[in-house]
Amino acid sequence: MNVYLVGGAVRDLLLGRLPREWDYAFDGSRQAFLAEHPDAEAVGAVQVCLWRGCEFMPLRGASLLDDLRARDLTINALALDAAGRLHCHPQALHDLRHRLLRPASPTALADDPGRAFRLARFAACLPDWRLAPEAEEQLHRLAPAALAALPAERVARELLKALDGPAPGRFLRVLAAGGRLSPWFAELEEAGRIPAGPPLWHGDASVLDHTCTVMDRCAGDALAAWMALCHDLGKLRTPPDRWPHHYGHDALGVPVAQALCRRLALSNLHLKAAGTACAEHMRAGRYDELGVGTRRDLLWRVERQGLSRPFWRLVDADSRHDWSERAEKELAVLRAVRLPHEWRNRGPESARQLRELHCAALAAAADGFLREGEPLSLARKGVPPPAPSPSPNALYREG
Repeated sequence: MNVYLVGGAVRDLLLGRLPREWDYAFDGSRQAFLAEHPDAEAVGAVQVCLWRGCEFMPLRGASLLDDLRARDLTINALALDAAGRLHCHPQALHDLRHRLLRPASPTALADDPGRAFRLARFAACLPDWRLAPEAEEQLHRLAPAALAALPAERVARELLKALDGPAPGRFLRVLAAGGRLSPWFAELEEAGRIPAGPPLWHGDASVLDHTCTVMDRCAGDALAAWMALCHDLGKLRTPPDRWPHHYGHDALGVPVAQALCRRLALSNLHLKAAGTACAEHMRAGRYDELGVGTRRDLLWRVERQGLSRPFWRLVDADSRHDWSERAEKELAVLRAVRLPHEWRNRGPESARQLRELHCAALAAAADGFLREGEPLSLARKGVPPPAPSPSPNALYREG
């Protein structure tokens, strides 16, 4: 029985990269493999065998060449045998050399529609590689019903890998170029025809252009890139007669982004991040205009969600200002505040008192009362109380 190292591991070795996954294929049946490897285990109904921590599958088709032609992309249609000989798709080495993403067969995407999202993910993770014309043609020919039938988890898996890539916005660009944002990303299907905002700020960019650009500026932080994908979805719901302005798009975007998140069966963290990105990014982009109380409330809301780092990364990318540095310094001031023991466990009163201490701390820091690392003791500094706080119920939910 011949066993081959196949797919992405061979590709990465040829590109001088350390493979992340090691996949193997063998000629013959699964039963024959299990008989030859008694300590192997059959897994699932797709002919996978697990042996010594690695996955092994039978070759697809009658030969190794058939298997290579049945793979997704030519650059993944590669195999190394036990003697170290390389076997490859006829176009694989050419496409590796020229950095080209090409389907391995004329029906590669139709044979497995999930490969559309895999193609888009490779584009996001290999930003200096080009799509072959056949790739976009096959995307256009895909039946929407076939894409709709995919499990949400499979689409989400490719999206999450793309968000972690060096050009996450390219995931959407590839799907848009192939006319395949719908049904999974249907909210963005019209985004390429909607102006992102007034030309003074956005030039002639569309909502899709702007979204992809902000995603790319967030590269290196997958959650920030997800928040960038979501942050302007409300612009797709603003009245066309008010374009290029999108007044109120921050609030309009929250249910749209959360619906997208639920469709993709993403985590609760992604759900919170989607809503926060929409609801808060406009206010955060005017950070220097905000009063002490408003800044405190914004900082604390995002902090309580556990989203400070990716959120302020998004704000920097969207506004083209470095607000995150100032926000982090002021958030450190808030984190240093300790509610006196006598004010704890008093419900809305505790929340009100904490907010007042927070606001006073920010005011003190702005006036030079606090030095970095100095313990906070507002009573001794004679800082006056801030303006009246919001309703007790709202404060209790925050505090």
